[in-house]
Amino acid sequence: MNTLRILIVEDDRQIAEIQRRFVERLEDVELCGIAHSLGDARDLIDVMAPHLILLDIYFPDGNGLDLLRELRARDSSSDVILITAAKEVEPLKSALRGGVFDYILKPLVFERLEEAVNRYRDHLRQLSGLVEIAQKEVDALLPRGSNETSQPAPTDRLPKGIDSITLDKIREVVSSGQWSAEEVGQAMGASRTTARRYLEFLVGRGELTAEVTYGSVGRPERRYRV
Repeated sequence: MNTLRILIVEDDRQIAEIQRRFVERLEDVELCGIAHSLGDARDLIDVMAPHLILLDIYFPDGNGLDLLRELRARDSSSDVILITAAKEVEPLKSALRGGVFDYILKPLVFERLEEAVNRYRDHLRQLSGLVEIAQKEVDALLPRGSNETSQPAPTDRLPKGIDSITLDKIREVVSSGQWSAEEVGQAMGASRTTARRYLEFLVGRGELTAEVTYGSVGRPERRYRV
């Protein structure tokens, strides 16, 4: 797949505009539409067949989780990343049951969206390269199957693009204080993108927590700590 088609479904026009600008900064991505209601979203999904939908939950004409369930019920090929301010546990549970690819809390930060889209692209690439599967391929595609969140995974079980040596360096850097991906990259002599990939991996394993802060110019930034 050369170009990833993305549809934004967000009723707040200002937030939708921010998402549009973020999407247009991504490489090899085509924004195929913006829907401000679930009704418009259904029409655009039918016509444009996006690979990925950036979906909010609460709309004047319904609930985004209902749209997610509709897509799964009809075996739609479109995948969904929820981008929402909902911090309650029940929406997250419903999203996971509905097969959401990722769940991002507002305010949206570009780096977090970029990381999610890159993981989705890698996911599609792995699927397209398979002829038949063995358990190791399934485990690579479904990393949530591991419950070993407190101890480092063996090297041969780390996902592609994550190595144990760099992972240990990241752990050492963020062992105290609060760090941005750029600061971690500078401290270990790596790019911000590489540092962010490892940091998000550790967040997913429960070893780090992340929160959004605002810098002196008001730009949201994701910072990590143990």
